[in-house]
Amino acid sequence: MSMESQINGFKNVSDNFRLIYEKYYNVILRHTAYITGSIQTAEDLTQEAFIKLYNAPPQHSNIVAWLSMVANNLAYNHIRNENSRKSKEPVIYEGESDKVISIEDAAIMNYDIRQTKKILDSLPERDRVCLLMKFSGYKYDEIAEVIKVEKSSVGTILARAQAKFKEKYVKGGTVI
Repeated sequence: MSMESQINGFKNVSDNFRLIYEKYYNVILRHTAYITGSIQTAEDLTQEAFIKLYNAPPQHSNIVAWLSMVANNLAYNHIRNENSRKSKEPVIYEGESDKVISIEDAAIMNYDIRQTKKILDSLPERDRVCLLMKFSGYKYDEIAEVIKVEKSSVGTILARAQAKFKEKYVKGGTVI
């Protein structure tokens, strides 16, 4: 019996939580790591998403879509909290090294990150989720399930989303 049929065979998430965890942990971890840029943070947020699944499972059978959306929300909340915290602290060190970075380098690096996030945030939610999922390693059928479209439409949606992102990025991140 395949894992998928075992998962779908249970009506209660707690009955098959281990199977769901084993099947989707790496997928959610990759997705969250892509958004946050930190594997350590992604591990924590992925664990939190699975705790939420265990404590308050969705009332529908689309577990991976639910986990993806919970992980997205947790990751974006984490980024907002970190940005708020970091905006109150001066940048002195880059990462864990003892190398002091120049104010100019920090400003350029922070500008690029802010502009990318600003452009992503300016895109419609479906386009943003589609791009993030694609670059997190999701397959077209998984993306289609999350954004609730036909699998055959995902390629077109991705191409248009990439074109919108590129256009805004080339314009210098000016959000219209």
